[in-house]
Amino acid sequence: MWGTRLEGHRAWVILSLEAPEMSTVQEIERAIGKLSSQELEELYAWMDERYPQPIDAQLKADLDSGRMDAGIRQALADRKAGNTREL
Repeated sequence: MWGTRLEGHRAWVILSLEAPEMSTVQEIERAIGKLSSQELEELYAWMDERYPQPIDAQLKADLDSGRMDAGIRQALADRKAGNTREL
């Protein structure tokens, strides 16, 4: 955005050359598209650290409380017995 004072008037004319919200998102998308795979991994880690997804919080709570222990034990036993397959 930029503005200029009209001589002899008390009004300010402000001209917006682009939609700031749309431009910002588009600029971020373009910048992300230019990142290397290592830089993408760093970005993902940064995002996860600062903006965890609700499912992450629920999973952590379930793990911390032991609600998933039986299922984990069963999955490990199935793997050891050869009752699983690669995805």
